[in-house]
Amino acid sequence: MEGTVRTAVSTATPQQLFAVAADLASYPEWAEGVKGVEILETDAEGHATSARFDVEAMVRRISYVLVYTYDAPNQMTWRAEPGEDIEEMEGSYRFTETEDGGTEVVYALAVTPAFKVPGFLRSQAERHIVTTALRSLRRRAEAE
Repeated sequence: MEGTVRTAVSTATPQQLFAVAADLASYPEWAEGVKGVEILETDAEGHATSARFDVEAMVRRISYVLVYTYDAPNQMTWRAEPGEDIEEMEGSYRFTETEDGGTEVVYALAVTPAFKVPGFLRSQAERHIVTTALRSLRRRAEAE
């Protein structure tokens, strides 16, 4: 499955970035387009392993369930359960400490909607989501 991968550098630590990214319930406060998050299941560490998202997408409002795995504080990955709005979705954040004490953040995302969207619009939407999410994640973690 093709997708979009972007990298950013933050002055926040991997632990700070991971904490913000793993706090799914707070996404409506800082993640563009996320209107609601319902945590469905958590693991022993309290991280959400399954969550339902309500998102204002470029073409319509959509809902989907993501299943998460974690390697704290280095990485979190997710995949969507197939549904009415999303056929497939895979994504990840990877946090790597830099020599100066900051963090390189790599965000990868691949989405196949369950409804017709021209390929160029899907690619444009993916790029917008990834770029905006990286910027917002970095700002949130650096402010805390």
